[in-house]
Amino acid sequence: MQAGVSTACLYPKPVEEALYDLAVNGVPCVELFLNTHSELRTSFAHGMANMMKRFEVSCASVHPFTCEMEQLMFFSDYERRMTDALEYHKLYFRFMNTVGAELFVFHGPKHVRDTEQFCERYSKLWRLGKEFGIEVALENVSRCASASSSFVREAAEMLGSEFSFVLDTKQAVRAGENPFSFLRAAGNRVRHVHISDSGELGDCLLIGRGSFRFGKFFDQLYRLNPDCTVVLELYRSGFGGISELISGYGTLAAMLGQYGRKEEEV
Repeated sequence: MQAGVSTACLYPKPVEEALYDLAVNGVPCVELFLNTHSELRTSFAHGMANMMKRFEVSCASVHPFTCEMEQLMFFSDYERRMTDALEYHKLYFRFMNTVGAELFVFHGPKHVRDTEQFCERYSKLWRLGKEFGIEVALENVSRCASASSSFVREAAEMLGSEFSFVLDTKQAVRAGENPFSFLRAAGNRVRHVHISDSGELGDCLLIGRGSFRFGKFFDQLYRLNPDCTVVLELYRSGFGGISELISGYGTLAAMLGQYGRKEEEV
């Protein structure tokens, strides 16, 4: 398992500046949170790729700024809009090919007629992504249909190998769900995790400021998918400055590093 940090932690700092701050502080793996259409330009993508190459940083995933529009784009009754949305998402996938990312984060609908309708629409985007070498991964989000672990379980069973999942621990807590329920629901289709601590002080805390059972969680995650990426994703109000964020990354990397050592011992 590989540790990283999302550029979303430093929002609203421009994504290229957030990437630079993480890279210059030694973070070797990032999630890029794109915030506007102009960041999908080919020249911008190459600039990001060049910076990542310079600092030897890899990109685990890309999070789109259009996530709040996915209900409208993919789950309305207006078929032409979905056709256009699929065409638009090629811009994301080309950006990802340039920066070397292979996983696209998808929130999905806020509400859906039934799981079958979700699977039909999601499959169209999944298959388009595969043409570019990209996995489209549903993320559990408290304000979306994916907030329910039972919904995720049903979708995973219906879609089989055409399904990938991003587990966000804070969003699970916010929805009144146990993050471990999503591990059981998605199984080995969990490809990526947005991690933070949670407890009496809130649901999106620096590691060590809450009571989340990281050891148990990572043990189960490792058994499901030892190649999973785990990125620290905090709101900007959740840490004091870049030094605290980097310290949080260091704690996470040390936790995950134990699993590499366990494998070597075997």
